[in-house]
Amino acid sequence: MKGFSKAIICGNITRDPELRTTANGNKVCTFSVAVNRTYKDASGNNQDSVSFIECSAWGKAAEIISQYMKKGSGILVSGRLNQRSWDDKETGKKRSAVEIVVEEFSFMGGDRDGSSSSNAGASQDVIPDDIPDDAGEVSLDDIPF
Repeated sequence: MKGFSKAIICGNITRDPELRTTANGNKVCTFSVAVNRTYKDASGNNQDSVSFIECSAWGKAAEIISQYMKKGSGILVSGRLNQRSWDDKETGKKRSAVEIVVEEFSFMGGDRDGSSSSNAGASQDVIPDDIPDDAGEVSLDDIPF
């Protein structure tokens, strides 16, 4: 059976997106999204929880996100899950991370503090057609950061 992965998240960007160019000329933008949720604990009290999800966008999507988004900007992201692993050169241990490889996104307008930004109210649906076929297989040595 062939597998399938799809993730959809909505939240605020936690740091300014970083745009890089790989050794073979592909643009990649990395950023993290904070996804907040509130739930009731066993005592009936509201509790807040936040998850920080790493994302990577490729090609035109990478350029658009890095140009118009900043820390605190709201974004809706959908894409496939990708697990990367590497040897940590400092500790010598094997490390891994799961990220969303962006396939579609929409700007959600307004910053986390409720103020407007230059993209407030803007919506940009993008389905990138230039994600490299081997994007999931990119070696960390190929990415200059």
